[in-house]
Amino acid sequence: MVARAFDMVVIGAGPGGYVAAIRGAQLGLSVAIVEREHLGGICLNWGCIPTKALLRSAEVFHLMHRAKEFGLKADGIGFDLAAVVARSRGVAKQLSGGIGHLMKKNKITVVMGTATLAGQGRVAVKTDKGSEELVGKSIVLATGARARELPGLEADGELVWTYKHALQAKRMPKRLLVIGSGAIGIEFASFFNTLGADTTVVEVLDRVLPVEDAEISAFARKAFLKQGMKILEKTTVKKLDRSPGKVVAHLESAKGTETQEFDTVISAVGIVGNVENLGLEALGVKIDRTHVVTDEFCRTSVSGLFAIGDIAGAPWLAHKASHEGVMVAELIAGGHPHAVKPGSIAGCTYCQPQVASVGLTEAKAREQGHEVKVGRFPFIGNGKAIALGEAEGLVKTVFDAKTGELLGAHMIGAEVTELIQGYVIGRALETTEEDLMNTVFPHPTLSEMMHESVLDAYGRALHI
Repeated sequence: MVARAFDMVVIGAGPGGYVAAIRGAQLGLSVAIVEREHLGGICLNWGCIPTKALLRSAEVFHLMHRAKEFGLKADGIGFDLAAVVARSRGVAKQLSGGIGHLMKKNKITVVMGTATLAGQGRVAVKTDKGSEELVGKSIVLATGARARELPGLEADGELVWTYKHALQAKRMPKRLLVIGSGAIGIEFASFFNTLGADTTVVEVLDRVLPVEDAEISAFARKAFLKQGMKILEKTTVKKLDRSPGKVVAHLESAKGTETQEFDTVISAVGIVGNVENLGLEALGVKIDRTHVVTDEFCRTSVSGLFAIGDIAGAPWLAHKASHEGVMVAELIAGGHPHAVKPGSIAGCTYCQPQVASVGLTEAKAREQGHEVKVGRFPFIGNGKAIALGEAEGLVKTVFDAKTGELLGAHMIGAEVTELIQGYVIGRALETTEEDLMNTVFPHPTLSEMMHESVLDAYGRALHI
């Protein structure tokens, strides 16, 4: 068997891997990419994209019920879960097919199969037709991650679901328990709750969306409760008793232990890196809690071997993986790219209302010794938000009081996942409060609240 040689071999075709491959090809490298399931990885097929398609259906359904507010009439409002799921899967399929086109366009060799590191610079691939070997001057690991399963809470696809089961739900839950209130858990809670499920969210920490600024978490909690969700914080699911058509959850909190009955459970208790069966141990690659240890340029402890995206650790975000892919490809091609800074990567949660943030929370900024100035602006003070019928929300900015550096920005409300990029660019350009104050924001837009929040941090807000 003659091994095929490439400048760069990428293992995994998710948003990290396929972007790395494209950038490498653009820079003149010969590139091969190995994928065992679907081009586009979890993000396009089972994560970011199909969940947003589901949530869009829920958003439209919610708006249909509000038709009267807008002077409109909508009678006999209902939904077809199978059709909602079919649309979501169709969106995912369309985008996955697009990745295949991009691979051909950039003359990237695609090998569908399971990859193992056979030695330094060597990749063995088991395919439907047998096996082959690829030789790469540089190898990029982009194998992603999967849902964490806790003992006793394992998914069975019938009563207990992971995100994959929830994305192709064959029935509508009546009484739903969501374990974990991070982005994945709260998005599914939001989707099913909007469609009418009696939804309970359990969070082991002291607040929902625990990585967000405490003020934003509190705002979100209030909104979720108003929508009819039940939120149980500082609570642990100790075990699940399963019987036909029902699950009895044993819940433990400071109040003691209680049981509640549900017909569906979604487990969203984090993720683990896909590090198994890759031959990492034999090569001496350092692994810490299911994630490959890398430096700021995604280099592993083995020369010529890189790890990007979810397998390389937090933040577990598709856009972080893609940017790391570009950085690594440029490094391999002899360039001098900037290292990716996790603190400048925005996090977005597409629940109702949306949540988005970048940089330090107010608490973290103070913890790190900053003297801070904090600005806030509510959606109710914004004309566009009121016109849209989306007057519930908040924009919060955190500045260093001495230098004017924008340390962090935190938002909750309509379309904040789009708005946050303004602050992301600001941080990338090392903007100060003065730059932001002197920027003219268009009217009427939701983005004006970003300006007002900055002004408020310095006692200059105009509309509150």
